[in-house]
Amino acid sequence: MKKQKFEILINAPVDKVYKTMLGLDAKETYSEWTKPFNPVSTYQGTWDKGSKIYFIGEDNGKTGGMISTVVENILNKYVAVTHIGVLDGDEEVLEGDGMEDWLGGIESYTFEETDGGTKVIAESDVIEKYEEFFNEVWPQALARLKEICEQN
Repeated sequence: MKKQKFEILINAPVDKVYKTMLGLDAKETYSEWTKPFNPVSTYQGTWDKGSKIYFIGEDNGKTGGMISTVVENILNKYVAVTHIGVLDGDEEVLEGDGMEDWLGGIESYTFEETDGGTKVIAESDVIEKYEEFFNEVWPQALARLKEICEQN
């Protein structure tokens, strides 16, 4: 796996960016900024350290997505998840064909207070097959997060 890193400066307080990114005050904010990854993106679960969280979208007309565990969540500072499987319809797939390529991959978000705003650093382990896709959509998603956070 390769590690990808993306950064953006957002003219909003850290607390607002953190809550908006994770959809803590309104899950819709999470769904909105993650649309570039999947138009019906959402999550189920909590962002509590140690909890299982499902990142859900649609794949070929049926529910699909990632199953992860929250490795760390430090309020307004850092969140990390590790991928443990995929959701295929209603079925959790935790092992099998191709899974070993990316299981254990980490995705993290770092929030740094700056003069007048917040620097968000998103890092993600990715397998070569998806590298180009994520290089394209991460900047789009972070730009959408910026738009949402900078609205009144």
